[in-house]
Amino acid sequence: MTATSVLVVGGGIAGTAAALGLDKAGFDVTVLESHPDAAEDLGAFLTLASNGMRALAQLGATDAVTAVGFPLTSLRLLDSQGAELTQAPLGEADDPALRFRCLRRGELNSALQAEAVRRGIPVRHGTRLVSVAHGPDSVTARLSDGDTVTADLLIGADGLNSTVRRHVLGSAPQPRYAGQRVFYGYTHEAPVTDGTGVITMVRGSGAAFGYASSPAGETYWFARVAGDPLPADGPAYRMAADLRDELLTVLRKDSTPAADIVAARADRIMVTNATEMPLGTPWHSGRVLIVGDAAHAASPATGQGASMALEDAVVLAKSLRDTPDPHRAFAVHERYRRPRVEHNITVSGGISRGTRTPSRDAAANPGARREDDALIRQLAWDVPLETAADGPD
Repeated sequence: MTATSVLVVGGGIAGTAAALGLDKAGFDVTVLESHPDAAEDLGAFLTLASNGMRALAQLGATDAVTAVGFPLTSLRLLDSQGAELTQAPLGEADDPALRFRCLRRGELNSALQAEAVRRGIPVRHGTRLVSVAHGPDSVTARLSDGDTVTADLLIGADGLNSTVRRHVLGSAPQPRYAGQRVFYGYTHEAPVTDGTGVITMVRGSGAAFGYASSPAGETYWFARVAGDPLPADGPAYRMAADLRDELLTVLRKDSTPAADIVAARADRIMVTNATEMPLGTPWHSGRVLIVGDAAHAASPATGQGASMALEDAVVLAKSLRDTPDPHRAFAVHERYRRPRVEHNITVSGGISRGTRTPSRDAAANPGARREDDALIRQLAWDVPLETAADGPD
């Protein structure tokens, strides 16, 4: 019997992880990626939380990802005067495979795509989706190079400004600004003595700031600052040397290490808008489903974007594996995923807009606590979804 064919549009974190899960479940998968290589958004970095690392383990991709980046085992919190408020273990710090991991986005993309290629999953670079045509039993994608690809199912994992969402779901809600600009930077000369394995969060008066040092002595840092969004006609990520002084002015209002870190030869700075998808965004129509940021992008305040995309990959693969009818399978996927990801959108957006504080929501932040049993069962590859819990967590 011929395997069900699935076309995944988008070779970033969500798309490549989905391809790994679908391939493991026995589907015939092809990935389309518009970028010519895997190094999209190389300047930005992220953290994978323990729940994301757990999903990676179920996809069989732990080794591929732990070959890059570095682990984080504790979280340190400072106030605006630099005083330490707390320091505590971070996530599943006692399990090397589930420890938080800090890495560049491009490194993660490359690692996942290399793993997909190693497994024989075709990854086509340098061609964009132009349009999608539905049939009763298939979906046809027309590409920018003039080619067409027909598959039984299509998964849209093409990010915040998803072409799949626009063409298939039509009048679906569009992304909105979540109230903050987010800066990312690196420096080898920051005056940091925290050591490796520690991520320090600074609760500043005008900015939320965080930093961690790699084993090579490079300090990774980010800042979230309230204000007007970057111009809509500019690139999603851009060099921000012209905004460095503006950021330093905000950080120097406090007595924390933040300003000195940014000032220490921080010539590699990028900035983007914190953006989110509105609650209730439709996810599927016919034989097409969107996942990851295309479906449920959230402000980065909880640091859960990549981890939620990895969870999507596992739950989607299990849904299609266990429920042969794709319409029912997509509904099962949504039933388990929507409450969790929309809770993250709400919490993260509240932190970005200042209507919630991180401390108040620490227990609700899925990356700040040990995963509950329901989620662990949902992600467990050998546990059918419908027996994993009485309902979605």
